[in-house]
Amino acid sequence: MKNRITVATQYLLPKQAITALAGKLAHLQGGSLTTSVIRWFVKRYNVNMNEAAQPDINAYKTFNEFFTRPLKNNARPLAQADFICPVDGAISQFGNIKADQIFQAKGHAYSTTALVGGDKDLAAKFKNGHFACLYLSPKDYHRIHMPCDGALKSMTYVPGDLFSVNPTTAQGVPGLFARNERVVCEFTSAQHGSFIMVLVGATIVGSMATVWHDAANGIINPPRTGNMRTWKYEKRNISLKQGDEMGRFLLGSTVVMLFQKDALEFNNDWKPARAIQLGEVMGNNTQL
Repeated sequence: MKNRITVATQYLLPKQAITALAGKLAHLQGGSLTTSVIRWFVKRYNVNMNEAAQPDINAYKTFNEFFTRPLKNNARPLAQADFICPVDGAISQFGNIKADQIFQAKGHAYSTTALVGGDKDLAAKFKNGHFACLYLSPKDYHRIHMPCDGALKSMTYVPGDLFSVNPTTAQGVPGLFARNERVVCEFTSAQHGSFIMVLVGATIVGSMATVWHDAANGIINPPRTGNMRTWKYEKRNISLKQGDEMGRFLLGSTVVMLFQKDALEFNNDWKPARAIQLGEVMGNNTQL
């Protein structure tokens, strides 16, 4: 009953307005007030500041500066594997795409076409492929890295809702990751074919950014115009190596990855939803 009430409340909340306000506050240089908020956040969510490149809380001028903090060199050594997990966080779901359907939670699935913003040709590349859904909690490092080498082909901003993306909401909101605001990044790999990384927004996620976007600090949203926007990069030759930073969340959220059929193999003993870090392999037996 409590979970149903929590989910139902989200349908009523002015999520866009709350998120816009949170974004402005997170960019505010509030001096001692900002420091106090960061200090409270670190204590509340048990954030490990010892691994941060700048461990001194007083050094951060804004909350976003703290939230997107870089880590010390070698804080996340890369695993020797074909694919690595691109973020700190938990793998909430991982498995095969059944035709075009991605499993979300018991009783809920969504289509690859809906996830990528309605591009049927793009979605068709991942028919019967593989997916991974990775949830970042508040304490996690919120920069996103490449799971393997890849050349950027396109990026699409898809406007949408801003529901929370926590496990409770995933169980209660149909098609959650295909209805929330998101950024769809398409890559190609000489070894692994096409793959997609979808950065999913949520309540209070002030914005999302990529390292290649031609805007201040790479920020894609805001503006939130309500219109889908697509950028093509075939002529710009943007290639990233495994482990390179590709983007970041300014507060919150989730990454959904799509791989083509036969790109991954994993055994039945692999356990999803365990904590996994950037330097770890995606699954105990992930291999080509």
